[in-house]
Amino acid sequence: MQIVNDPFVTRRAESNGFPERFADEEGTCGSMHLKTHPALGWALSRRRFVTAAAAGVAAFATTTLLPDLALAAKDLPATRSLAVRSLHTGEEVQATYLRDGRLHAEGLQVLNHVLRDWRSGEVWEMDPKLFDLLYALRKGMDSKQPVELISGYRSPKTNASLASSSNGVAKRSLHMQGKATDIRLPERDLKALHKAALSLQAGGVGLYSKSGFLHVDTGRVRQWGA
Repeated sequence: MQIVNDPFVTRRAESNGFPERFADEEGTCGSMHLKTHPALGWALSRRRFVTAAAAGVAAFATTTLLPDLALAAKDLPATRSLAVRSLHTGEEVQATYLRDGRLHAEGLQVLNHVLRDWRSGEVWEMDPKLFDLLYALRKGMDSKQPVELISGYRSPKTNASLASSSNGVAKRSLHMQGKATDIRLPERDLKALHKAALSLQAGGVGLYSKSGFLHVDTGRVRQWGA
């Protein structure tokens, strides 16, 4: 892993107009490159990976095929990499999470780390199908820019805190299950990104035009927002 300094200034949700208000409740590297802001050195030294969980990921990741998205399977290559930039921590990663049709443990851990709960630092095992969804969106929008991440995993404690101060936060949010992200794509129109996400029929899609981001998850197919 290569670590370099990045001038990106860490930003908080409250200062950037990214409200933690979502309607996402479902009803019931191989090769990698990591950038991090100097002030966030703790994120690399403070290993929150549970040993048993990490071993489990490594065990199944090299032997389990990742299910393809229903509408995009024929267009997705056997080896897939994803570039993500966290707007809250300033980290930017590019990791190969699927190699020759099989999940790649090292790349998965890199992506899981950047999609962690940025408030608490807790890392969760994200749904690999979510990475495919983001990959397909980025590919479909013909973008070379990293996906800009506003929210990935959200711990139960963080979610409860947000839900207590906003009616718009789902108490059983899919963010807590590692199945949801709130994103935007640089240099691409949000409504066009929304249309592309809907066309995949891969899960929930929530449009937040005023706040400038899109919610996507791997739950049941549904849509909301404006």
